[in-house]
Amino acid sequence: MSTTASIAVLHTSLLFVDADSVINDYLSELAPDARVLHFVDSDVLAAVVRDGEVSPASTQRMVHLAQAAQAAGADVIFSACSSVGPAIDVARHLVSVPIVKIDDAMTTSAVETADTVGVLATVPTTLPPTRALVEEKARAAGRDITVRELLCEGAFSVLMSGDRDRHDAMVLDGARALAKKADVIVLAQASMAPLAPAIAEAVGKPVLSSPRSGTENAVRVLHEQAAEPARATARAWETTQWQGGCGAR
Repeated sequence: MSTTASIAVLHTSLLFVDADSVINDYLSELAPDARVLHFVDSDVLAAVVRDGEVSPASTQRMVHLAQAAQAAGADVIFSACSSVGPAIDVARHLVSVPIVKIDDAMTTSAVETADTVGVLATVPTTLPPTRALVEEKARAAGRDITVRELLCEGAFSVLMSGDRDRHDAMVLDGARALAKKADVIVLAQASMAPLAPAIAEAVGKPVLSSPRSGTENAVRVLHEQAAEPARATARAWETTQWQGGCGAR
């Protein structure tokens, strides 16, 4: 690992590099000394939406991004897009650097605190990977949970057209409907995160979003990576001391 810890952020659209600037803010706060690298494939998210799934071609592109991040010296890779979860699962097997999904921590918290988890999304292709991640975390925790889904259909297109107010109103309406059948709501996309406080107030239930918790999780892994060489050095020194002591007897 390099002297200065490095974290690479993977983006799937130029549209969200600015929107994901909140991640830069969190990284500056939580890991001010880390080197932050950004890797963007500007058409992957659009391709996933067009295909209606994470295709082999999109998976290959995300693998290439992860491999490029590793080649650039990243100690941790942070995937900022929830829609490409299956591709990140593949990439994890093809690079040696730890990869953290932005919604890993959020979904872990959800299954620890609720029996029925509501997944709210504005992009249809985000629902399957988010649901799968919630179920994966539940299995890992030994929890038997129910997942409810709701798509705020058309809200993402409205957001891309620049009408944030209408997008927000559509998401709030969806959250109210979903809250009737869920104990906690997880926001499946980072673009919905600014609405979390308003949704929580409107529905009276916990609402979880990914940017802050996801970044904290990535920084935690980064710190673990940074600490490992020091632990290895300490173990080597202890072994040397023990062997030296044995030789003196």
